[in-house]
Amino acid sequence: MTDISVITESDKLAAFCAQIADSDYITVDTEFLREKTYWSKLCLIQVACPGHEAIIDPLADGIDLSPFQALMAKPDLMKVFHACRQDLEIFYQMMGSVPTPVFDTQIAAMVLGHGDQIGYETLVNRLLNRSLDKSARFTDWSLRPLNKKQLAYALSDVTHLCDIYELFKAELDRTGRESWLGEEMKVLISPSTLEVDPDEAWRRIKSRGHNPRFLGVLKEIAAWREREAQARNLPKTRILRDEALLDVAGTKPRNSKELTKIRGVSDGFAEGKMGVGLLKAVERGLNLPDGQLPKVKKKERLPDGIAPLSDLLKVLLKHECERHQVAARIVASGDDLERIAVESQPDVPAMTGWRYEIFGKRAMELKSGKLAMSVRGRSIHIIELED
Repeated sequence: MTDISVITESDKLAAFCAQIADSDYITVDTEFLREKTYWSKLCLIQVACPGHEAIIDPLADGIDLSPFQALMAKPDLMKVFHACRQDLEIFYQMMGSVPTPVFDTQIAAMVLGHGDQIGYETLVNRLLNRSLDKSARFTDWSLRPLNKKQLAYALSDVTHLCDIYELFKAELDRTGRESWLGEEMKVLISPSTLEVDPDEAWRRIKSRGHNPRFLGVLKEIAAWREREAQARNLPKTRILRDEALLDVAGTKPRNSKELTKIRGVSDGFAEGKMGVGLLKAVERGLNLPDGQLPKVKKKERLPDGIAPLSDLLKVLLKHECERHQVAARIVASGDDLERIAVESQPDVPAMTGWRYEIFGKRAMELKSGKLAMSVRGRSIHIIELED
């Protein structure tokens, strides 16, 4: 195994960034830890382009990452990732802006019909007929020094990506689906996708409760926990677990004594500053005006006769996506199909843009009796019906 150099000095990083700045694209990946912190701890940055590759150590003493940040913000340099949501969150937190333009090969694979949320290793094997050594997958990337096997594993996440990108770019050009991918990337790089709004944190807590006052208290205490976790850079569960939050929202304690009766809340927590903050959040939830209380619409039972139509739409979706070679998941969800079945003008992604052209239009035609489906041999056939 050849030696892999790691950039640990500012001048060498600046030189490397200048060397690749005029490339058509760079492939990027990161290694990070988040088990003990709220914000991801960036441990390695891997970068490659035709003829160049490097590993950058952001933990190196005194290293200045600004040349790399400038590279990530360069508007005429494509940044290629695989499944880049968490990578983009890291760079957004670091830079205060989202790297652009961005190409995500996992999303491109879905647009081109190569699979639903397909993994990098599978793509490398399927498209390039290469195998990856994943034995270093569970490395603690914050430890130093890293050995050759660990560094080789990290670098392989961007070297093969160059070939995958070029294959996908050619396929997008051939199929004319650049705009399809562009729509998905526009959503992915939106700051609203990457930002964490504490006031929306309650939506990520699984709860069977639908009482508006219960939800109002849950909203306030979940927002309090999110802000405390951010400020202390601790995982949310280190502040208070979801189960305890739900108990707090249900019992609505008014003082520390009542708070200590909740499972998962220690006496020290209840009687300290954290307890005070939590009780104030409970009070805010209790004092929310009725008009400001959050509401969750219960998933209602489908009207009689609609479930079979929803099932037919699922068959049509799979058929059309196979015919057009695109992952069904990116076109419509199960909830979308139910809305299409029930509503006359469903406001779902499948009713606009390229999704409408390959599925939404057909779905409405099926619903209105203009299409039928039959089975011939092992294949589904679509039959156009006359008015």
